[in-house]
Amino acid sequence: MEKTLIVSKIKNGIVIDHIPAGKALNVLKVLGLRGTEGYRISLVMNVESKKLGRKDIVKIENKYLSKQELNLIALIAPTATINVIKDYEVVEKYKVSLPNVVTGLIKCPNPTCISRKQNEPVTSKFYVLKSDKIVLECHYCGTMINGEEVEKYITI
Repeated sequence: MEKTLIVSKIKNGIVIDHIPAGKALNVLKVLGLRGTEGYRISLVMNVESKKLGRKDIVKIENKYLSKQELNLIALIAPTATINVIKDYEVVEKYKVSLPNVVTGLIKCPNPTCISRKQNEPVTSKFYVLKSDKIVLECHYCGTMINGEEVEKYITI
């Protein structure tokens, strides 16, 4: 008898696959999904993966992602792939990728950075120095953030 995990297919929407194990709830959080929006969401955590050892998967029916949402996912799950589903078929598949510059999505951890001052009309801006094991550098003060820290500075 074969043991398999059965999660129903979705008719239309997205499947976010290859999320590092334990990060699926953070993906839902940065997408602003709390479960009360009316989307049918399937969440699978810590399943076997040939690429990652263990991974999480999120399926969201009748939801598609904006560029900003893709950037947020890339910040916390740089190995994620997105499957776009239409009429139960995968019509598009791609890996998330960060732009060279991330603007307005995270705040600088340096409390004296000009981007943190309330009276300054400055939006946060970070250069992506590494996108696989994320390393970001603040445009204004040079403060660095690594992938493990980035989640606590997301402003969305």
